[in-house]
Amino acid sequence: MTVAALATAAAAILGTADFLGGLAARRSRLIAVVLVSQLGGLLVTGLLLSLLPGTPSAPALLWGMASGVTGATAIALFYRSLAAGVMSVVAPATGATSMAVPVLIGLALGERPSPLAIGGIAAGLAAVLLVGQDGRRSRTGSLTGPLVGGILAGAGFGGSYTLLKLAPADAGLWPLLGGRACSVLLVALVAVAARRSPRPAPGSLAVTLLAGVLDATGIALYLLAVQQGMLSLVAPLVSLYPASTLLLARYVLGERLRPVQITGVACALGAIVLISVS
Repeated sequence: MTVAALATAAAAILGTADFLGGLAARRSRLIAVVLVSQLGGLLVTGLLLSLLPGTPSAPALLWGMASGVTGATAIALFYRSLAAGVMSVVAPATGATSMAVPVLIGLALGERPSPLAIGGIAAGLAAVLLVGQDGRRSRTGSLTGPLVGGILAGAGFGGSYTLLKLAPADAGLWPLLGGRACSVLLVALVAVAARRSPRPAPGSLAVTLLAGVLDATGIALYLLAVQQGMLSLVAPLVSLYPASTLLLARYVLGERLRPVQITGVACALGAIVLISVS
């Protein structure tokens, strides 16, 4: 698969994982959702590692662990925001921030995308902003709380993407194994310290595990893409994941799409095309 195809597939899978994680967070305790989903992700990462082996090293595991801590914190913020707010508003705000952070860092590191690719980045940013133009209030009566949480989560995701890029290119999926193991340990310690039960609510186990499995699969595809391509191009494609979250929210939860949001989906498709041909 090409770099663009890997990144686009990662976006679709991550958007589905986020939708399922948001559903699970509405049914169960947040700490249980994060821990169980991270355990599911750890299991699938181990399986993928046997299929796509790389070269293990201390830098690979350390960068992965740093990414895992950052990503686990971002997931907790994101799931909480999805549970409290409107998915089709929170997810795009997260996507816009998670796109901006690695693009700016990639440019600072000397990456220079082509003019066509820069047009694709601009179209991607427009996409995640447009699909968030919902205008409805969250269940708590205000958009402010969920949006702030979503923006902070986006910064965490962007930081996590960047840290994975810094791992050695020949590491394969070893950084993910270090990241998942570290995040599981961190969340478990938080659960013990807070005296919160990590047991998911009845009926939420399957969807929580599936969210973790898909999240790990999507991140694995992202890592494979960013090991071959520029951070400033791969991250914008992966950050289009709110489009699939939005579509699932529309057809599963009945959240209506406004014309401006449909325009945002079209911009997302345009971004994929522009970056793919650059």
